[in-house]
Amino acid sequence: MAEPRNILIVVAHPEPSSFNHALAAAMARALAEAGHCVTVSDLAADGFRADAGRHDMQGAVNPDRFHLQAEQAHAARHRSYAGEITREQARVAEADNLILQFPLWWGGPPALMKGWIDRVMSYGFAYVDGRRFGTGLFRGRRAMVSVTTGGTPERFSSDGAYGPIGPLLMPIRRLALEYMGFEVQNPVVSYGVPRASDAERQAYMAAAAKAALEMAAHPIQRTSAWRTALDEVPDGAWSLRK
Repeated sequence: MAEPRNILIVVAHPEPSSFNHALAAAMARALAEAGHCVTVSDLAADGFRADAGRHDMQGAVNPDRFHLQAEQAHAARHRSYAGEITREQARVAEADNLILQFPLWWGGPPALMKGWIDRVMSYGFAYVDGRRFGTGLFRGRRAMVSVTTGGTPERFSSDGAYGPIGPLLMPIRRLALEYMGFEVQNPVVSYGVPRASDAERQAYMAAAAKAALEMAAHPIQRTSAWRTALDEVPDGAWSLRK
């Protein structure tokens, strides 16, 4: 058996009986049975907000003008984030593997998932100036996206109405997860879920669980770069930026 991993699954779907939750549960069950420690963040059930704003922080570096990175840096330095962000950041910090589970809505993730990235994977915690991709703060850890679609594989083919799904997932894969240093596995895509048979759904759940187990078997090398990254950035570096 692979060395036990700490694995965080983040689910962004408002309906607990949805297939997205079924996929997350299948992955969590398979990972736990294999001896891994699994935490599931059910954003809708937790009442997690999608919008970034002053409610993210306790206190302010500039009460007259809100600048997201400046306020995030201040909150990171002074440990003054709101409770739900502190909770989610602690889960990310402990995770060897990160799995994002969401439906594809209008060609991208739901606002809830995008909001989790905006608010939790924040400046001073998940990234700082000059630390990206190969020097990203979560280098050595692994991540994976599991997504459901309403469209069939044919619609997402090169000649299909929507085109390949890879470019649609690029912003979250390349410009978020890989930017932060994660080594990102190939996405798990469950196509045409509204019209999928029970057998097809079972196959999708088995494929997601298999991919999660395979990611957990890969080596990781956790560092604490996220703890000290702000030491490399002058206090107030973002304060005067427009």
